[in-house]
Amino acid sequence: MTSTDQQPLGSPFSAASTARDITAGLDLSGTSAVVTGGYSGLGLETTRALAAAGARVLVPARRPDIARAALADVEGCEVAPMDLADLGSVRAAAARISGSLAKIDLLMAVAGVMATPERHVGPGCESQLAANHFGHFTLVCELYPLLAAAGSARVVVNSSAGHTLTDIRWHDPHFRTGYDKWLAYGQAKTANALFAVHLDALGRGDGVRAFALHPGKIITGLQREMTLQEQIDRGWVDEHGKVIGADFKTPAQGAATGLWAATSPLLDGLGGLYLEDCDIAGVSAPDAHMDEGGVRAYAIAQDAAARLWDLSVAATGATPIAR
Repeated sequence: MTSTDQQPLGSPFSAASTARDITAGLDLSGTSAVVTGGYSGLGLETTRALAAAGARVLVPARRPDIARAALADVEGCEVAPMDLADLGSVRAAAARISGSLAKIDLLMAVAGVMATPERHVGPGCESQLAANHFGHFTLVCELYPLLAAAGSARVVVNSSAGHTLTDIRWHDPHFRTGYDKWLAYGQAKTANALFAVHLDALGRGDGVRAFALHPGKIITGLQREMTLQEQIDRGWVDEHGKVIGADFKTPAQGAATGLWAATSPLLDGLGGLYLEDCDIAGVSAPDAHMDEGGVRAYAIAQDAAARLWDLSVAATGATPIAR
C-alpha cells in the first residue's frame, strides 16, 4: 500500500449497491470462504451472496445452533463453533476448519461487538479489542497456511467509521483506568484497519492481500448491548425501534463493500487499503466528522500497523507469519 493508492478509483458500484449487485454474474464455484458472523446481519447477507454465486462457505459461530437454523436454506454452507473472545475456542475452530478445507480463497471478518459494558477476558484483555481484533488476528494467523495455499486469497476485515474516535491507546489499550465504551469501540475499529495494513505487507508475497472497510451505518444485532433510549438519543431509531436515520443502509447494502473487496478485479494487485461505499476511501482530515467518510491517517500508518502486530502476537501467542 502506498499513499497514492488510498483514494477512490472509480468503482461502478456505490453506497446504494447491494450484496447481490456485487455478485451478479459471478461464478465462485471452487472458491472456499470463511465468514465470521456469517449468520446474522451483514454476515448473513454476505454468506447468502457468496453461496448463491457457488462458493463453499464455512461460518464460525458463537451460537452454532442459531447459526445452523439461520443458514438452513443456504446450500454449500457449514457451521463451526467459535467464540472470538475465547482464544482457545478460536484455535479449536481453526483446527477444525483446517481439517475441512484444503485452501481458503476468502476470509471475511464480519463479526463484532460495539459499545459494550466494561469487561475483560482471558489474561485481562479489554473485551471489545479482544473480540473485534485479537480473535480475528488469531484466526487469520492460524489459518494462514490455507490462505497461502489458495495462491490469490483476500482477507476482508470490517472496521468502521468509529475508528475516527481514537487511535490505538498505546499507553493503556486495555482500559485499566477510565473505561469508555465508545473509545474502546473506536480503538478496536482502528485495530481492524491496522491489522489489514500489516497482514497485507506480510502476505502479499504469498498472494494474500488484505483490506479493511467501513460498511456504512446499519442497524443490526451489533447494537444489541445499547438501550433503545441510547439509539433514540442518537437519532438512529424512533420509540418503536424503527430506523429513521436517512443515511442508514440496509443490511444488503452494508454487505456490498465487503463483497466488492473480496471479488472486484479492480483491486487486483492492491491491498492494505481502507474501503467504503464500494470504492477505496480517501484520507480524512483529523477534525472531519465521522459521517463525512474517509479514513484517518493513523488507521493506515505502516509503522503503527507493525507495532500493533507485535502487540497482538504478544497478547495472543498467535503463530507469527514469516515475511
